[in-house]
Amino acid sequence: MNLIQKAICLLLLASSMSTIAEAQQKKYEWKEGTSGGYTYKYIVNDPMKARFYTLKNGLTVILSVNKKDPRIQTLIGTRAGSNDDPADHTGLAHYLEHLLFKGTQQYGSLDWSKEKPYLDQIEGLYDTYNHTTGDAARNVVYHKIDSVSGLAAKYAIANEYDKMMSGMGAQGTNAHTWVEETIYEEDIPSNVVDKFLAVQAERFKDPVFRLFHTELEAVYEEKNRGLDNDGRKSYELMLSTLFPTHNYGQQSTIGTVEHLKNPSLKAIRQFYNTYYVPGNMAVVMAGDLDPDQVIKQVDKAFSYMPAKPVVTYKAPVEKPMTAPIVKEVFGPDAENVMISFRMPGALDVKSNVLLAVISEVMNNGKAGLLDLNINKQQKVLKSGASVLGWKDYSVFMLNGTAKQGQTLEEVKDLLLGQLDILKKGEFDESMVKAIVNNAKLAELTGLESNTNRANSLMDGFIKHRGKNWVTDVSFVDDMGKVTKQQIVEFANKYFANNYVLLYKRKGEDKNIQKVDKPAITPVEVNREAQSAFLKQVNEMPAAGIQPMWLDYDKDIQKGKLGAADVLYVQNKDNGLFRLYYRFDMGSWNDKLSPLAAQYLQFLGTDKYSSEQISKEFYNIACNFNVSTGTDVTTLSVTGLQENFDKAVSLFEHLLKNCQPNEQALTALKGRIGKSRSDAKLNKANILKGLASYGMYGTKNPFNNQLSQADLDGVTAQQLTDILHGLSGYQHMVIYYGPQTLDAAIAAIGKQHEIAASPKAVPAPVKFDKVSQDKNQVLFTDYDMVQSEVNWIRNGGTYNPETTALVSVFNGYFGGNMGSIVFQTIRESKALAYSTYAYYAAPDKKDSRYSMVAYVGSQADKMNDAIGGMNELLNDMPRSDKGFQTAKQSMKQDIETERITQDGIIFSYLAAKKLGLDTDYRKTVYAQIDGITFDKVKQFHDQNIANKPYTYCIMASEKKVNPEDLKKYGDVKVVTLEEIFGY
Repeated sequence: MNLIQKAICLLLLASSMSTIAEAQQKKYEWKEGTSGGYTYKYIVNDPMKARFYTLKNGLTVILSVNKKDPRIQTLIGTRAGSNDDPADHTGLAHYLEHLLFKGTQQYGSLDWSKEKPYLDQIEGLYDTYNHTTGDAARNVVYHKIDSVSGLAAKYAIANEYDKMMSGMGAQGTNAHTWVEETIYEEDIPSNVVDKFLAVQAERFKDPVFRLFHTELEAVYEEKNRGLDNDGRKSYELMLSTLFPTHNYGQQSTIGTVEHLKNPSLKAIRQFYNTYYVPGNMAVVMAGDLDPDQVIKQVDKAFSYMPAKPVVTYKAPVEKPMTAPIVKEVFGPDAENVMISFRMPGALDVKSNVLLAVISEVMNNGKAGLLDLNINKQQKVLKSGASVLGWKDYSVFMLNGTAKQGQTLEEVKDLLLGQLDILKKGEFDESMVKAIVNNAKLAELTGLESNTNRANSLMDGFIKHRGKNWVTDVSFVDDMGKVTKQQIVEFANKYFANNYVLLYKRKGEDKNIQKVDKPAITPVEVNREAQSAFLKQVNEMPAAGIQPMWLDYDKDIQKGKLGAADVLYVQNKDNGLFRLYYRFDMGSWNDKLSPLAAQYLQFLGTDKYSSEQISKEFYNIACNFNVSTGTDVTTLSVTGLQENFDKAVSLFEHLLKNCQPNEQALTALKGRIGKSRSDAKLNKANILKGLASYGMYGTKNPFNNQLSQADLDGVTAQQLTDILHGLSGYQHMVIYYGPQTLDAAIAAIGKQHEIAASPKAVPAPVKFDKVSQDKNQVLFTDYDMVQSEVNWIRNGGTYNPETTALVSVFNGYFGGNMGSIVFQTIRESKALAYSTYAYYAAPDKKDSRYSMVAYVGSQADKMNDAIGGMNELLNDMPRSDKGFQTAKQSMKQDIETERITQDGIIFSYLAAKKLGLDTDYRKTVYAQIDGITFDKVKQFHDQNIANKPYTYCIMASEKKVNPEDLKKYGDVKVVTLEEIFGY
């Protein structure tokens, strides 16, 4: 999904699906309502039925009801981000986001009166540090900061916020900072609104910036991860060039290295006091709620906030660009090109509508100019268009990756060539109607999600305080009014030689910096401690939510289409359908099957070209896909039920009648070759392959690839024969949609042939997990600042009776921010930004478990990080309160989980794969209360502690001492060819 498609889902969920035959200006308009003693505003025909409240102190509250699940997505946001950072303290808004998880005087502290003097001293020391020059002098001050921080930490309760949220059943605890926003996110059970608001009201009333120097180190790590990310570097350089005066380009969210090294707690406090004021903030809640009740609760919780003036960033006006500005970024990852134009911002509604349409005309995944003229014809490895939409300016971007033997300059010319076609109007105006139909399809799907609802509403608040929500609601209708002439005029006005051209080239980045590791003494985390506030929150009453179990015999209807089983669930919510043909075979049965699936998108038939097929699917707002996994191949057709017959007929025609195209195959082979080369440059791919090597050995699922010789020898006829013959194998038909079972079977049967005697599925290649009988280090060199370490140990064969025990262990030990691993590695020792550890369950009944752990740290902290994780793997600390919280959270997750729609069918199929025939969550739920810490400790000792592990380490050989690696086991340097299989 490109950014504009995402924007449609997040920003434009309020659709124009209403059939009210009124004039446009009457169809969507503000109205005022009163209920429960509160006045609110709403938009007529807004399908989200969002209510917009403004409390007496200026706080905005936006509520949207969706009864699908007994949960509520909550967002608390402020219109303050990196735009608003002081010029001499960039990254400050992001620092503050981290610190608002640290607690207040009421929670996060054992004894505030004893903690406060140390925190005051630390604040003063940072101010001194901020003004001290010279390494020796600064080291003296920092040593004192470290010392006093250790004393202060004795009174701190680390992660108490996370414990409270986890204890009330919250999921997705997180926050993010961007240029114009800082937003705090929680997904809560619908029965804990009072608890949630009690915590949030306290959180924003009285934040205490404790445990600062260890959290600062986590931000250092985040910065260093960004310095290792070529995409992040390209993004920041693009913005700084496109916006030479505006803070969009002059202040990155993470901040400069220099400012990170010189933080000021006083400046952070001043930022908080200035921007975290009710008139600048919004509480958004979407889900299973009673708005009359919730608004009273929010008002009561946040009425303490006094009204204050709102300070807004005064945006400078950028001078027009008169010629292209060319920049280069160097790094180890694959090369690409980006072309960026500065556009009008979100407040220019007309321009935003046009820009949304133009982005889709250029690239919609099926029928855009880039899709048909570049991607479908395989003229580059890949290309796309997207929009970044902010309040003052937007950014329109074209991007492309070169295929084998192609220069980035050639890719640039191809991208600009499609822009020229747009400017000349050489495209079909009917595409606008198709764009609107597909936007409506995205809206129907998006309305089912509380997250999409909440994000859309919050985004509207950030950009225009919700005052222009009516324009968001009517946005898709307005897109439908756009004419070809308007598109051409807009394109010629804004797309000239006024762009930033950025080449991401492979090579050494000679300007790379890193934030050096300061000397940090591990601090206390006081795992067993609980504040009086936490106990008070836990004791607040909450009505119970009863779990709902699936009964596969009742919840799924079954039928037959010839020899094929049909699994059916009816869609009673809207007019969407999803049809699947599911085959129990995949790449392990035939290495050519993924290639055939990929090849299909470039093929035509005796009646239609490949381009015509793509256009037709886009015009009827439907999609098709062929997905080949390791042991399952799924053919799917989805979209509007009203177009079911057209979509299924067209897909069946393509599958049966696709014609060999040697030219397309030659181009595909070339692109695959380039993709393979690029994959060897990507550190995420390398680490994934290295972990598979550690888990399965030299022959593993990751490197189960066609050799170059095999790839070269594949013919177009071979691949089309595979596609033509697919339906001849035994398979299952799955339907989720509005039709009845009988009607669905009849409709599918008209189009889809089922073989009377299905062909036998080819025998699969078998991959067995290796047994670790001694410690081993698998090392791969990669040019980066950080090091990445995975621990791998394979366990016993799947046993459903241990499911509850394994789940409780994961929740307690290393599965979230409140876990033992996260608290120790990040909060206490500041050794990593990202870390986890869990006992991974298999998806088949005859497969084995695997213990997987991870730490990503600076290379010079790798040994400390490995030592810290090894301590936890060998000796699991005991926290009775943390253990109870983990169990409570797990129960609440199950109580509020609702498996619906076609998810019911896929839950059934997943259970069958594990040899189960019931909803095993019911058994797990019943066992949770009986699981004791001693049982989990015994499980840890028997399966994890003091056992041999395979260490999969990726780092720069320039930054890692080979002798250090030998401390952990026999070292094997694994080549990229061994990892990737080619």
